[in-house]
Amino acid sequence: MIIDISDLTSKKVTEKEINTSFNCTDFSYDEEYIKFVKPVILSGKFRAVEDLIAFQGEIEAYMELTCSRCLEKFQYSLNVDFHEEFTKDEFNEDEEIFFFENSEIDFSKIIENNIILNLPIKKLCKTDCKGLCPSCGDDLNKSSCSCIKDDIDPRFVKLKDFFSNN
Repeated sequence: MIIDISDLTSKKVTEKEINTSFNCTDFSYDEEYIKFVKPVILSGKFRAVEDLIAFQGEIEAYMELTCSRCLEKFQYSLNVDFHEEFTKDEFNEDEEIFFFENSEIDFSKIIENNIILNLPIKKLCKTDCKGLCPSCGDDLNKSSCSCIKDDIDPRFVKLKDFFSNN
């Protein structure tokens, strides 16, 4: 997603608002495939301040994720407020400031990074997802399995026999 800011760099204006939607490329992160189900909406305002261009905005994205417990696909919506700064000064040593050329800024990686930073660590299809049975692999949200739930620590096997005899 390339945004033209030539009017800001030429000092014709000091502010520029944007409100656009675009089809974001699906990507993989941390062994998970992030698929966008709707166009991503980017809105915000650029401000020219000395040799910096500051952007304050919001990303609205709808994507398909995989539940961490039951492995089912589900739709997830994400709204991210963020702030970024850009400069044409290639010698600027601040790692938080992005360098740009030719009066255009590519927002693709910035959007991808902000989405990754705001995804939940544990992605759940619903808060009370029961997950998969550790023995047979059945989805416990759809049915209960008939596995014997005899998870006894081997160190306490003798105690089990003690209580079953009484």
